[in-house]
Amino acid sequence: MPINVTMPALSPTMEEGNLAKWLVKEGDKVSSGDVIAEIETDKATMEVEAVDEGTVAKILVPAGTEGVKVNAVIAILAAEGEDASAASAGGDSAKPAASQAAASDAAVVGSQAEAKDANQRGYERPAETASASEGGQGGASKASASSGSSRVFASPLARRIAKEQGVDLSGVSGSGPHGRIVKADIERAAQAPKAAKAESAAPASQATAAPAQAAAPVAKASNDDSILKLFPKDSYESIPHDGMRKTIAKRLVESKQTVPHFYLSVDCELDALLALRKQLNTAAPMIKGEAGERPAYKLSVNDMVIKAMACALKAVPDANVSWTDSAMLKHKHADVGVAVSIEGGLITPIIRRADEKTLSAISNEMKDLAKRARARKLKPEEYQGGTTAVSNLGMFGIKDFSAVINPPHATILAVGAGEERAVVKSGAVAIANVMTVTLSTDHRAVDGALGAELISAFKQFIENPMSMLV
Repeated sequence: MPINVTMPALSPTMEEGNLAKWLVKEGDKVSSGDVIAEIETDKATMEVEAVDEGTVAKILVPAGTEGVKVNAVIAILAAEGEDASAASAGGDSAKPAASQAAASDAAVVGSQAEAKDANQRGYERPAETASASEGGQGGASKASASSGSSRVFASPLARRIAKEQGVDLSGVSGSGPHGRIVKADIERAAQAPKAAKAESAAPASQATAAPAQAAAPVAKASNDDSILKLFPKDSYESIPHDGMRKTIAKRLVESKQTVPHFYLSVDCELDALLALRKQLNTAAPMIKGEAGERPAYKLSVNDMVIKAMACALKAVPDANVSWTDSAMLKHKHADVGVAVSIEGGLITPIIRRADEKTLSAISNEMKDLAKRARARKLKPEEYQGGTTAVSNLGMFGIKDFSAVINPPHATILAVGAGEERAVVKSGAVAIANVMTVTLSTDHRAVDGALGAELISAFKQFIENPMSMLV
């Protein structure tokens, strides 16, 4: 039986991706675990592994195709002992994802567990699909009856939009294949709740005509024309936004519009930290590597800042939180994201449980994450989530700045350059290495006094760095 290779969901929020490269060609044999393709999301390039043995019978989506929907069929494998040409012919009905964006939103109807597994593996078997959908609309009714009256069939995109707009899926009639609820159904229900409720009680045959009757959404006017008029046509180069830049813009606008920021700044003396760093680096054991012997670790000031922030969150646990509309999420561990500049944007890989890790472990892990971030080789779980973040521009000579919170974080620490400054000690002027840090805080989750307590704890760890080692 031919095996359909589908576009996998590389993260819970992924809806589409770019098929960057095929690492196999038609006629090649693959085994379970073989890397067969590379897929680009907005922030990373991920490898797709084969989970079945077989022969690549047909590649449906060519390399370089953008906007391939999750669950769309991208290739066909011929199972062991099966003729590749026959398998290819059997899969001709599976059109390339680029030509069926609407159909891919109404992907295979199956159990939630099967759908999750298909997303993770990127594979589905046509025989299983056919048995689930046999009999057209009636097949969906049977499937619903067998799984209980509370079962609702909806695409992942439709479920996400319904949750965001507060639409009850049980009251929405699906217009997709086999009665599945798709994006258009949710938009129609959100615009006309009463009409949607009436449609949900109507027969499925009547509901399928609803999308044609739905009012077309009003497009927002673009300000591009008004801006372009300000510049002569030959005075600039127009560079289209890529996926990363669009995502950054969307998330930062959302953050500044929805998160009530406030800012707290303190000056931290670094002399004790710099002395300890030098002592620890000098004591690093030598290990053999490809380029000869090298130190087992080389601590940076930023490594110690990460550790200090994690320790501060453990010392002030009420600040180690995330805001949701229904509850406050109080985290048990300090997972610290670290802003890394990459070509075309930035990404925030996460040091998980940084409060429990040694400085050397944090240093080596951060170097690995930063290297793979710049190569866009991070996995989604390596840069999604976290409980706070650190953004350090000190290496550029920036004295102080305020960073934008990256939800679901409630805080982010902006770190400036360490420099020699005049300070007053015991009534006398002295010279000390000083670093200014600014804590951006979500006032919904962390109030002023609590934020002050957190940044004071951070300052205490930075100025007494030995306390991070015990």
